[in-house]
Amino acid sequence: MGFVAASEHALKIAKIAAQAAYDKKAEDIVLLDVSEHLVITDIFLIVSADNERQVGSVVDAIEAALDLIDVDPIRREGNREGRWVLLDYFDIVVHVQQAEERSLYDLERLWSDCPHIPVELV
Repeated sequence: MGFVAASEHALKIAKIAAQAAYDKKAEDIVLLDVSEHLVITDIFLIVSADNERQVGSVVDAIEAALDLIDVDPIRREGNREGRWVLLDYFDIVVHVQQAEERSLYDLERLWSDCPHIPVELV
């Protein structure tokens, strides 16, 4: 696993976002601590969704969950296509991808030297 250097705030919002994604049946939920490699963010949250509609549902759920704690994205990209939506919350960047995009871009492989952050989802 490796040492997790991400801030407590980033860990808190990442876990809330991961739970919201899980609640909407997102799959393969991965948290990567990229804080030692990137100055712009601490954590990547990467999740898979089955189709365009589910991508939208997962994104909406994450935004709603983080809005409850007054955390709003500074940027949102990819909503039109519904294949890969990126939500930038400064401390975390969320990637909601359909399986084809996830396999093609393979962010976990690109960031394979970053520690995985364990998260318990209920």
